[in-house]
Amino acid sequence: MSKLNGKIALVTGGGSGIGLAIAQQLINEGARVVITGRRQAVLNDAIALLGDGAVGIVADVSQASSLEALYADVQGRFGRIDVLIANAGGGVHAPLGQITEAQIDEQFSTNVKGVVLTIQGALGLFVPGSSVVIVGSTASMDPGPTMSIYGGTKAAVRNMVRSWVAELKGTGIRINILSPGPTNTNSLRAAFGDKAEEGLAFLTAKSPLGRIGEPEEIASAVIFLASDAASYINGVELFADGGASQV
Repeated sequence: MSKLNGKIALVTGGGSGIGLAIAQQLINEGARVVITGRRQAVLNDAIALLGDGAVGIVADVSQASSLEALYADVQGRFGRIDVLIANAGGGVHAPLGQITEAQIDEQFSTNVKGVVLTIQGALGLFVPGSSVVIVGSTASMDPGPTMSIYGGTKAAVRNMVRSWVAELKGTGIRINILSPGPTNTNSLRAAFGDKAEEGLAFLTAKSPLGRIGEPEEIASAVIFLASDAASYINGVELFADGGASQV
């Protein structure tokens, strides 16, 4: 039997990159999947790839009203959420002295506020045994130059989870963080702009495995944390980065 057979899963930011890979593996493991994102066209393309096992619903994780509408829709369709993957997020490269107020607001709004609203809004749909996996980043402990704000948002999420696992005591709900290292996605290249090849070469050289990760590898780690195979794992930050953050 598949690891998540019959489960209802929701993936924020599920239309592309790591989120899309996670949605595909959830379906492969037997789950019914809801993916969200801000752009209908992106969701449509993703659903075309994922097939009948997925539903796409437009939602903005930084807006409580948008999430309320999302969860009302999920309640009507499925009645519960067994697996929630809080994946939506993003980062902007900017060195100290060039960081704009808009960049700060954008990253904290999605990466911190968005995670809080996503999980808080889903509480009424969770059942005992539900699992939450937040897609973090190795930037929580090793942000590197120009990524101070992004790293700060991911470190904030790590500390929030330390509080939440205590608050959820007795509910049967687990919550963990899967923190990828550099992963082969279009968004990673876009973050480097016209210095993409130089940036990728730097990240490859830094890796003990001599390469960056693939979205499917990150998805496999997320599936593990979401499944009953990790039933006694709660409140951890698991790094999937080829060991780069450990050396």
